[in-house]
Amino acid sequence: MGVLLKEKIISSIFIVADIGLLVASFYLAGFIRENISSELVPLYENVALDDFYFAIFITLLLLFYEKIYHFRYDFWQESLKILKACFIGFGVVMTVLALTKSNLTYSRMFLVLYFAILTIALPLSKRIIKRIVFAFDVCKKRTLLVGKKSSTEEFRQELQDNWYLGQVSCDKQYEQTIIISQGLAVSELDKYITKFLRKQNTVFVVPYISNINFAYSNIFEYSNIRQNAIEIENRLLIRWNLWVKNIFDALGVLICLPIFTILHIGIGLIIWLETRGQIFFKQQRLGQNNKTFTCYKYRTMHEDGEGVLARYLEANPQEIEHYETYHKYKFDPRITKVGRFLRLTSLDELPQIINVLKNEMSLVGPRPYMASESSKIEKDKEIILRVKPGITGLWQTSGRSHLSFKQRNELEVWYVRNWSLWVDIVILLKTVIIVFKMKGAK
Repeated sequence: MGVLLKEKIISSIFIVADIGLLVASFYLAGFIRENISSELVPLYENVALDDFYFAIFITLLLLFYEKIYHFRYDFWQESLKILKACFIGFGVVMTVLALTKSNLTYSRMFLVLYFAILTIALPLSKRIIKRIVFAFDVCKKRTLLVGKKSSTEEFRQELQDNWYLGQVSCDKQYEQTIIISQGLAVSELDKYITKFLRKQNTVFVVPYISNINFAYSNIFEYSNIRQNAIEIENRLLIRWNLWVKNIFDALGVLICLPIFTILHIGIGLIIWLETRGQIFFKQQRLGQNNKTFTCYKYRTMHEDGEGVLARYLEANPQEIEHYETYHKYKFDPRITKVGRFLRLTSLDELPQIINVLKNEMSLVGPRPYMASESSKIEKDKEIILRVKPGITGLWQTSGRSHLSFKQRNELEVWYVRNWSLWVDIVILLKTVIIVFKMKGAK
């Protein structure tokens, strides 16, 4: 089977599946709207599928525009593109109905339900379908990785672990080429690009700089001298972005507050019943602009824990070296039984919602560093401490206890430089998954 034919067949499977989902969502939205009865809600007039084909066509056209049938995106990037297509699709459909004066015959609630269902159903259905399709080796895109061994190994592992990409590392009979430029001289990179463009129409090049997400950058063309300039920002230090983030935090806390109240009553009671001590653990942490604040957590240790720890370290001196590297102990004898569960599920950090209400923290951000760690942040301090710390963040969803202190700092800098509202949403969703899988701090 030819490469082009194979890709067309696979794309056709995804297109047909999406069309089926677009139609199924129409009936589901109609069923839900029909069963909503209230004096405040107008009577629902059924819309025939034939009259709604234009909306389905517009949505499908926007999915094509986002090129989700042309490239094999990561799940989160593709989900963002689907979200954009649905949001724009809703606006276009509403505009078309208004211009044709057909908006009076369509239920606005039905349209909201339809596109709301799509934003959830499309990403989930794609995970299921791609899981099935890419389970067959013939459907995976054979990918040649070119570059230094240390750089290509990381990508090879990603292709192996991230099944959603539908790609597999291959040195022979490859279908696409990814050139990792890190460690390559400019002449080497140019030679590789020239070489592989003779064999293929396209080549993917991974930029040398790895701490910038170029997906959010603007590229400017200087046509007279045939040069490009890439705009690089500290995105979370831009005033407009900070306003958006603060609004997102406020809305998030309002949504979480009822759930937090119920959980707090239950968790507080369990902590008190086990040790008859304080429910909260309060500690001074470094906040925005290097100002200290009182950070709240649930108490997870015995109140006389320092003596317990001293005796443990005396018997296990290797733990001291482990702490110097990871700033955590392999086994901490100070932690209570309830505390171990709270840490495992990350629920011990739930009271930091109080810090968000006090405008001292954000839902997502760099970790709140202890005052004693200030000197260890070194050159990254100026960037990291320019923003509010977060209840969760990139380091919690990227390895957590297995990351060294230096690696955590690198993630914090990446977050500040490459922030977007979608990054925060993804981190929050990943945090929820980690909580349910109990992959919190050990």
